[in-house]
Amino acid sequence: MSEQNQAQDKDHFVLYVALVTVFAVGALLLVKLSENDKFAPIKDQINEENQQMNIRVLNQRGE
Repeated sequence: MSEQNQAQDKDHFVLYVALVTVFAVGALLLVKLSENDKFAPIKDQINEENQQMNIRVLNQRGE
């Protein structure tokens, strides 16, 4: 009986470790997504500035 109880405890330990790992990864992903939302206006501003700076200069010759 003792060996059977130890086997069940080990199975639960692996389950607990797996659950903690899944929750930790989920929390990290949520933090990362919130950071993307926070910096979205800054990325839009940088893209707009790049578009404004992307001016084609035409070579005007006296021909």
